[in-house]
Amino acid sequence: MNFLSHFYFERNNPDENMVLGVVLPDFIKNAQKDYNLYPLKIKHLFEEEPHQISILNGWKRHIEVDQIFHSSNFFQEYTNELKQLILPSCENSPVKPFFLAHIGLELVLDHLLIVDRLININTFYHQLAGADKTALNSFLRTSSLENTEVFFKFLNRFISSRYLLSYQKIENIAYALNQICKRLWDNPFTDPQLSALTEQLDKFKDTIKDDYLSIFGYIETELNKK
Repeated sequence: MNFLSHFYFERNNPDENMVLGVVLPDFIKNAQKDYNLYPLKIKHLFEEEPHQISILNGWKRHIEVDQIFHSSNFFQEYTNELKQLILPSCENSPVKPFFLAHIGLELVLDHLLIVDRLININTFYHQLAGADKTALNSFLRTSSLENTEVFFKFLNRFISSRYLLSYQKIENIAYALNQICKRLWDNPFTDPQLSALTEQLDKFKDTIKDDYLSIFGYIETELNKK
């Protein structure tokens, strides 16, 4: 799941450090794609500092949510449906249709949460800004990320840009997908392909809008079993 879908499960959580932890695995990959951290394997090293425990608890929640989501029938069904819709946009493109459908589904879920006002983006950013950065720096260093400067540059830009506000418009979802693909491939889409992708995402959004909350309910039920 993407940032705002992860935040949905913590939308009433006052612990800003846990909220940061919930999106931290994706932040790490966005800051530098070859970073690989495994803090859950060394969780005993964080037990003395409450803020770091909160970050770790958020990290754990992120992993749990993604595992449930990616193994769900919902994910399989709608990824396949979106894949069929976007095949024309992937013609003569280096982008793999399944990859695009996977990420596209996650971004459309974020879009719908915003449109239906089920999350408050400003609250999300406020909590990210309020998280303890000293504890975060220690958490990252303990997790073997020795040079944290690149990460904090990314985090500060992410918070100041308020980029996720753009997800309110479906055309910006296509733009975001293109930006993600540019990290992996040169010139992933032509302008006509991007226009077609926007139309396909808009159509998909209408298909899924009456059912999308079912996956959030399902995940919450599964989390409560743990």
